[in-house]
Amino acid sequence: MNRAQFLKMALGAAAFSLLPRPVRAKADYDFWFTRLMYDSGDWDVDQRMPSNLITSLIDYTTLRVDPTERILALADPRMLAAPFCYLAGHKLVEFNPDERRNFEKYVRNGGFVFVDDCNHDIDGLFATSFEAEMASIFGKNALAKLPKKHPLFSSFFRFDGPPATTFELNGWGDDLVHDYLRGIHIDGRLGLLYSNKDYGCEWDYDWRNKRFLAEDNTKFGVNIVMYALNN
Repeated sequence: MNRAQFLKMALGAAAFSLLPRPVRAKADYDFWFTRLMYDSGDWDVDQRMPSNLITSLIDYTTLRVDPTERILALADPRMLAAPFCYLAGHKLVEFNPDERRNFEKYVRNGGFVFVDDCNHDIDGLFATSFEAEMASIFGKNALAKLPKKHPLFSSFFRFDGPPATTFELNGWGDDLVHDYLRGIHIDGRLGLLYSNKDYGCEWDYDWRNKRFLAEDNTKFGVNIVMYALNN
C-alpha cells in the first residue's frame, strides 16, 4: 500500500481530495517519522533519536524517507494520515477525549504506534497510567506479550526477541531486563508496539556517533518501521 492509498483509507477518498497540496505531497515519501504530543506528561523526550532512526532507514533500505521529524498533537486529526507514530515519556499519560478518540481510530484503522516507556520499568507512572489508558480503550487483556517468533523480529534484520538496552543492563544499577515486548493486535495485525526497555533513550545520541558503535543499535528500529509499513 503506498502513502496515497493510506491517506485515502485513513481519511476517506472525499476528504483526501480536499487536502491542501502540501499535505497531499507527503505521499511522495514512503515514510515520515511522526512524534505525538499529548497534554499530560512529557512527550518531548529523546530528541535526537528520530535522526538516528531516519539515517538508518536511508542507509539500509530503499525507502523514500522524509529526513525531517514531524511533530503532531495526538488530538490533531492529521495524525490519522501518518504511516508510523511514536509516543514516549516518563510521567503521567492521561488522554483527553480528542486524544483518546484519535488514538483508538488510528490503531483500529490500520495505523501503527510505537510507545516507549522512558523509565525502563514496569510499575512507574508512565507504565501504569499508559496501560490503564489502553485497558480502557481496547479492553483489559488487549495488551499482550509478543512471542519471540513474532514477524516483527525478522521483518528486516533477524533478532532472537527484543534486544536488551544498556539502560537495562547497567544504566540505573537495578539489573532490570525485560525479555519481552507487548502489543495490541487488531484483526491479526500489530497496531501498537509497547516497550518498557527505553529504546528511545538508547538511540538518543548524535547520529554521527553511530560509526563508533561495534553494532548499530538502531537496527531494531528499522525492523519496527519495516513491519509497520508492510503489515
